[in-house]
Amino acid sequence: MASDGRSVGRSGRTASVSPTVRQSDSPTPVVESRAYNFWYGANHALHDVTIAIPPHAITALIGPSGCGKTTFLRSINRMHDLTPGARHAGDILLDGGSIFAPGTDVVSLRRRIGMVFQRPNPFPKSVYDNVAYGPRLNAMAAPRELPDRVERALRQAALWDEVSSRLREPGTALSGGQQQRLCIARALANEPEVLLLDEPCSALDPIATQRIEELLVELKKTYTIVIVTHNMQQAARVSDYTGFFYVGHLVEFGETEQVFTRPIDDRTEAYITGRFG
Repeated sequence: MASDGRSVGRSGRTASVSPTVRQSDSPTPVVESRAYNFWYGANHALHDVTIAIPPHAITALIGPSGCGKTTFLRSINRMHDLTPGARHAGDILLDGGSIFAPGTDVVSLRRRIGMVFQRPNPFPKSVYDNVAYGPRLNAMAAPRELPDRVERALRQAALWDEVSSRLREPGTALSGGQQQRLCIARALANEPEVLLLDEPCSALDPIATQRIEELLVELKKTYTIVIVTHNMQQAARVSDYTGFFYVGHLVEFGETEQVFTRPIDDRTEAYITGRFG
């Protein structure tokens, strides 16, 4: 690796810092970032990230720890708004409109862009109340409609058959994998357009991980999904598109099969083949 953090490919040349981004010819992107930069105080965490995330597909963001994947993911629904010293430049669009536009209702934005975190975090409430929480808070359904909405979300999360007789039990009483699917159901109950997942399987066993992966493949028929993962096998299994982040730069983006089998940038190949990261 070069002294400035750039990697040296198998050809012996040092890769430049400019990204190799192969945007697809898919329909209008649901989420699009344009020269997006982000700082934590003096730390320039993201550099000119430009990416178009297509609809009804799974986009995986891969790269070493600390490379900006989660920072970018959290930027999509403005999770950094209350981070001290945080600032950004550039733009992120949802359905063609800036998420930073004056007057943007951030609560409404986060309803449209659901998020599931690394570790299951069910509320200290019943299974039913976990899923009903968002629709109640956002006045999305009359009380008489809530049971149907809760059931629909739990079915979408492939959890209904396991919890239909336990709806009044605490969500924290479920297994780890069930808790994560409960968190997915909680997000889906708000009927989002986009579902963001930050390492959703890192705390789960292989069987629970397989259930989540199968679920995501099913959910992409309805939702646009963006997942951060350190597990390259997982990215290869479930995603349609992959973006490789390195030291705050989006190095390469394209269809997953192309990125994994025919990467253009030497840094992408070095990471995928395990030469660093």
